[in-house]
Amino acid sequence: MNVLDENIPDSQRQLLRSWGIRVHQIGDEVGYQGIKDEDIIPFLHKSRTVTFFTRDLGFYRRNLCHANYCLAVGQYEVASFTRRFLRHSEFNTKTKRMGRVVRITHMQLQIWRINAEKETALKW
Repeated sequence: MNVLDENIPDSQRQLLRSWGIRVHQIGDEVGYQGIKDEDIIPFLHKSRTVTFFTRDLGFYRRNLCHANYCLAVGQYEVASFTRRFLRHSEFNTKTKRMGRVVRITHMQLQIWRINAEKETALKW
């Protein structure tokens, strides 16, 4: 399941859906409106195979890697970055995404993996 943080504009959610990408948004379809950042991680722990997209850079932390979910953090062009990310050969299946925290930028993907000592980077 692909879940968008509530801080992602509705226009970006609608654009993703127009491209055939199934997404749910915190506060509208999952979780509850006004959920605090510290309550999102326990929500993700209870869910299985969730990819959570947010614009909040505070979620790009090594200690947030978990086998049940993927965190994808990107501040700009959320819809286009989300589509590119989901189509990338390293992340195009749920299995490939789980256990990762990814920062999406115009130039690259920065990645933390479970039990990794170092952050890795992939160019688009």
